[in-house]
Amino acid sequence: MSLTTIRDVRVILTAPAGIDLAVVKVETGEPELYGLGCATFTQRYEAVATAVREYLRPLLVGRRVDAIEDTWHLMMNSGYWRNGPVLNNAVSGVDEALWDIKGKQAGMPVYELWGGCCRPAATLYTHAEGATSEEVEEHARALMADGYRYIRCQLGIYGGHMGGAQQQLSTPKAALEGAYYDPGQYTRATLSMFERLRSLLGYEAELLHDVHERLTPAEAIRFACDLEPYRLFFLEDPLAPEDSAWLANLRMHTHTPLAMGELITNPAEWMGLIQGRLIDYLRVHVSQIGGVSPARKLAALCEAYGIRTAWHGPGDLSPVGAAAQLHLDVSCHNFGIQETAQFTEAEREVFPGTPLIENGYMYPNDRPGLGIDIDERAAARYPCRRREHKWLQARRPDGSAARP
Repeated sequence: MSLTTIRDVRVILTAPAGIDLAVVKVETGEPELYGLGCATFTQRYEAVATAVREYLRPLLVGRRVDAIEDTWHLMMNSGYWRNGPVLNNAVSGVDEALWDIKGKQAGMPVYELWGGCCRPAATLYTHAEGATSEEVEEHARALMADGYRYIRCQLGIYGGHMGGAQQQLSTPKAALEGAYYDPGQYTRATLSMFERLRSLLGYEAELLHDVHERLTPAEAIRFACDLEPYRLFFLEDPLAPEDSAWLANLRMHTHTPLAMGELITNPAEWMGLIQGRLIDYLRVHVSQIGGVSPARKLAALCEAYGIRTAWHGPGDLSPVGAAAQLHLDVSCHNFGIQETAQFTEAEREVFPGTPLIENGYMYPNDRPGLGIDIDERAAARYPCRRREHKWLQARRPDGSAARP
């Protein structure tokens, strides 16, 4: 039985790619033995850092590092109110760090602790974006040349900034500032984009699309039906979590595979989707649900219902978080596909051991633990700064606030 205890819990804030990241470092009583975990909630990273420093650290210092399951429940229940994104991310950072330590103590990668690899690498999809259909096509071709065969195609920023068309919207006088978009304009332009992509790219690549919850249920159903001829690999987040009761209706109207879950933080939100077999891919953000401990259980639940994983993997996921998800990807039989925003050279400098991406696959290394480290001196050269996320200030043409 390990008597190794937690000596300190720290938060490292850094932004090597211009996106604010939060990484938790759990230090132990053994020299040089520590673990890393992702706690990134980029829009509220300071709140997460405060939760770790002011609440979790005093709770955890002196406790054994090997009691991961008990520690997870202790952290989750100690605030009484639970399943919010701030606390969940704070818990995730510690949880992933403890698994990192466990792997280092065992002298093996974490995926070996979970039963070993089902596959040598994780199939990836990444993003082709542009203000016009021509730009999206050009971007998609470049990604295909790099070996990607699964490509998410987005025109503008989730329905806005489409080739300057946003400036043509008719808004009321005294309308507040915001990221305006028109649902009808968005759906028409996106359908035109996919018509172009399929006619010019054929079916050599699998194409995906993210609605980002920006449509009403009726709009989403019509849009999904109109997308049928283009045979998408999946349609992502066609509805907001608040509208999930409409999924059964949507499911009856389309054969396109559905992926949901990016904004889910509470188990009550995913149970109905899984048990009702209303989706094909579950897309939760692993740190938003509390780390890899609940994610492993969630993947097993999905497997029982024939649903695959497609963990959320945007730019506001640290390389530590990407490594943690990769260990899940290669060790879970019902892995489907992994999103990636790729990694910059600055990120690889700050995070030695960042997973290798080659020809559309992400490869884990064979180092003990999660296989990734952090250079704190390099991280300090890329400080976080509070940023205004204007795309999240979404509004419809009449000026009313809308989901992002």
